[in-house]
Amino acid sequence: MKTAATSLSASARSEGRDLSATAPHHARIPILYVILGVLLVISIVPMYFYSAKVEAINGERLKTNEQLLQNTVTRSLADDLAQHQRSLRMILANLSSAIQIASGGDLSETNIHSPELRALLEHFASSDEEIAYATLLNSDAKGIYSGTIVPDAFLNRELERAYSAAREGREYNGQALVIGEEKSARTVFLVSYPVKYGDRFLGMIATVVDLQFLIRRLQEVARGGLTPYVVDSQGRLVAAATPGFATGQDMKNLDIVRTFVGRGNKARFAETREFTMGNGSDRVAMLGTFSPVMSLNWAVVVQKPSNDAYRDVIEMQGTARLLALVAVLISILVSIFAARRITNPLQVLTQSSRALARGDFSQRVKLLSRTEIGELANTFNTMSDELEHFIEDLKRAAEENRELFMGSIQMLAGAVDEKDPYTRGHSDRVTRYSLMIAEEMKQPSSFLETLRVSAQLHDVGKIGIEDHILKKPGALTEEEFEVMKTHTTKGANILRPVMQLAEMLPGIELHHEALDGRGYPYGLQGDQIPLLARVIAVADTFDALTTNRPYQQAHTPDQALQIIKNLAGKRLDPEAVAALLAVYARGDIKIQRFTIKRPIAQPAVEAPAVATAVAAAPPTSAATAPLERTPV
Repeated sequence: MKTAATSLSASARSEGRDLSATAPHHARIPILYVILGVLLVISIVPMYFYSAKVEAINGERLKTNEQLLQNTVTRSLADDLAQHQRSLRMILANLSSAIQIASGGDLSETNIHSPELRALLEHFASSDEEIAYATLLNSDAKGIYSGTIVPDAFLNRELERAYSAAREGREYNGQALVIGEEKSARTVFLVSYPVKYGDRFLGMIATVVDLQFLIRRLQEVARGGLTPYVVDSQGRLVAAATPGFATGQDMKNLDIVRTFVGRGNKARFAETREFTMGNGSDRVAMLGTFSPVMSLNWAVVVQKPSNDAYRDVIEMQGTARLLALVAVLISILVSIFAARRITNPLQVLTQSSRALARGDFSQRVKLLSRTEIGELANTFNTMSDELEHFIEDLKRAAEENRELFMGSIQMLAGAVDEKDPYTRGHSDRVTRYSLMIAEEMKQPSSFLETLRVSAQLHDVGKIGIEDHILKKPGALTEEEFEVMKTHTTKGANILRPVMQLAEMLPGIELHHEALDGRGYPYGLQGDQIPLLARVIAVADTFDALTTNRPYQQAHTPDQALQIIKNLAGKRLDPEAVAALLAVYARGDIKIQRFTIKRPIAQPAVEAPAVATAVAAAPPTSAATAPLERTPV
């Protein structure tokens, strides 16, 4: 059909007829519109995604900056408050020491009214305008005081709690209270420190601190558009920048406060989160941050409506979208202009280019044009030819190299196996079993490729073992066994000069190592043995147990698996053993029996089958004949 169509086309051209004129007429989309659409897509879509990405990135940065601002503000306030508390504690500690010295360790009712102690207390109370009240009480809860306020019932209860804490040797931080009414109202809190002489309780020094300094700092922050306040560990308000909040007010209706309260003593770092406040349709999205004040178990909180917090983000998004719209309009105008100057040759070239990008190097551009596009089409066809040949040559060479490599490996392994008819096919079977085990263990393909070569060559060192030892029809002597054990290092030394086989050497050299350290050649233990060698060891043991050898008759697969299960965790890797059991249970392993005509010689000392498979050291009796004593 293709030949006929070509002949018809050639005939039509020779007669000067246009095939498109004789073909059935179908409604066609002008190429101008097609190219225009392509150009618009090429120009607008990337621009859209780029602008969206830029918008998203800048938006996230602006959000992060706002969150960092809140974080910085709260941490600054929290640090100031903590520093203020530390300074006050230090002053109280120094005052306590001064009281001990001035009183001589005696704060009885007579001494506590001494002029020296009164002077100390009055000097402390007048040293800072934040000290609204100070009192010194002895062990009988009697003492002296100084200050600008008179304690009310609430403050007296705080003093009682502070005194109880002092008797227990503890410092005390009270809850925030409001003293006075209306314009004279002051927010204060109580701090106390025990006075002790050695381990003997003398009394308590307590001070009522005016929190006006904190309120002033909160008001400074509020001028920046944030709503700052301080809450205690119960979520009650300590201080705020505006009179809209009342000291002692429960603030746990706000999610940011509930989060702090829920953290308890675990709240150690500043935390920023988005939440909502209000009810029903009046709910407002908020952005808030709290920083804990560890020494007081308070938290400094700032919050701001999300619309205000992210105002810069919203404005940036609007500007970006406007610019994107302008860019789209410009792109449309440019696309219309370009589409009028581009015709079918570009479309043909584009289609061929896409085919080449998909890996179809057989595509060629059939284009007759004397313009630069025609020259480009010819160059494209030449490039496609060369690429097609080059890729085919590469694929063919790679496959030939791989087949040659694997063939060489198999021939080398076969040469070793052929030295003894009892081990014929041993390397192939060990390779097959090893790959099944590794696949069951979900090892990656790179590991499987390394394992394939390492298992195929695991006994290559036996090529250097004398035949009278390798083919001996009975148990080996102590000296012969020591020679046989060198096949692992011999194999590694034979292959070590080949750099490409470096990853395979552990499986060749260490597949006779045992988890309990009784293997050879190095006596490695546990995880010191690479996984490659542990997998090959299980496969090697299984094949040795299920094939006839000069020193033993083949075990049934079930017998062999039972022996291997007994060796798991002692000599053999438990995971590899479990994988072998799973593979055999599925029926993936089929044992083929091979008959060897010459009789199997009996070993000089008959050993039980299980002992033959499990022992690692040379036997000292018939009950400990190791698997390594005889060629495997």
